Amino acid sequence: MSETGSQEPNGGPTPTPAPAVGNKVTVVLGAQWGDEGKGKVVDLLAQDADMVCRCQGGNNAGHTVVVDTVEYDFHLLPSGIINPKVTAFIGNGVVIHLEGLEGWEKRLIISDRAHIVFDFHQAVDGVQEQQRQEQAGKNLGTTKKGIGPVYSAKAERSGLRVCDLLADFTQFSERYKALAQQYKAMYPTLEIDKDGELDKLKNYVAHIKPMVRDGVHYMYEALHGPPKKILVEGANAALLDIDFGTYPFVTSSNCTVGGVCTGLGMPPQNIGEVYGVVKAYTTRVGIGAFPSEQSNEIGELLQTRGKEVGVTTGRKRRCGWLDLVLIKYAHMINGFTALALTKLDILDVFSEIKVGVAYKLDNKAIPHFPANQEVLQRVEVQYETLPGWNSDTSAARSFDELPENAQKYVRFIEEHLGVPVKWIGVGKSRESMIQLF
Repeated sequence: MSETGSQEPNGGPTPTPAPAVGNKVTVVLGAQWGDEGKGKVVDLLAQDADMVCRCQGGNNAGHTVVVDTVEYDFHLLPSGIINPKVTAFIGNGVVIHLEGLEGWEKRLIISDRAHIVFDFHQAVDGVQEQQRQEQAGKNLGTTKKGIGPVYSAKAERSGLRVCDLLADFTQFSERYKALAQQYKAMYPTLEIDKDGELDKLKNYVAHIKPMVRDGVHYMYEALHGPPKKILVEGANAALLDIDFGTYPFVTSSNCTVGGVCTGLGMPPQNIGEVYGVVKAYTTRVGIGAFPSEQSNEIGELLQTRGKEVGVTTGRKRRCGWLDLVLIKYAHMINGFTALALTKLDILDVFSEIKVGVAYKLDNKAIPHFPANQEVLQRVEVQYETLPGWNSDTSAARSFDELPENAQKYVRFIEEHLGVPVKWIGVGKSRESMIQLF
């Protein structure tokens, strides 16, 4: 007898037909250390989307999108919300600071299982960074938005979720005060205005209630209802993933493809295209190993030409050559179906361009990306040197309009990774994304 099904006339079991898979989601993920230009790719794809989702992170993400010369910066909301026809969904894997959600009531849905970021989480984040600096002489370089402390509280099972806020406010207040007290005991210098924040939270209840849904049910209906274009906007990036990133200099959530299923409450068979966003060179904010970093005039030129300053923190980004070892590693985890290569125009002024293709450790080639920070600090990058194109690519609107050496640079990346490049970015505006297929 099989596990499922009724008897057939001849006594054999009838297998129950598998349910239809339903709509597929398209996922956009950062393939480096963030700041690759994911917002721009999402903005492009959101133009004919019905729904755009965030599945992890919080308002530590910073996505800049330029539409008709107007620049928009997004931190918590998915940047695809610029399209007035799109419904934005903030999944359970996201941690939410409730300020700043005003004005989006008609097009924003929030999972009731998402954890709430309180003001004291942000204060704790600052205190922890200060302590790390004093004790170890270096901090993690967090955005001080309270993200780490909230995910810690979630793992310790002392966090509070949106559903708790909307249930019994008296019980919620008690749990809030207990959590605040815990932090006060750990960090005696912490100043927490409990009553002030509870008043604010009470006022949010009526305001956010119309936006809150059971996220699992909402997502299921979206996947199995009428055909829909659903987009998932990853925040941060592969090398900042809590499991796969350059730990401990990482964020506190899974920004790789697995975070999409756990952060939205959906099965893997509903994941369709997975687009990796890759900058034509490499940047990193804050400290941590960075094998292809150029602490010289090359790095400075990339920094100034690329205007490499963090959207969330205003910090200058460290810059270096494109490192394909790192992208290959991100691809092993995410299984990219295609890539968006951004900011190619920043390389316009170089007469030769280096690309990292392998790592050596103690003079031996290594086939993997090292997990340990100290080991990663010691790797020696093996570069291929490609000829530059020394000409302005910003007006190119098709692959054929790019200089021959720029085309060769793109093809080199595709061949090395075995993943096709679907878009090439040569400027800030929507129009400067060249689509190849």
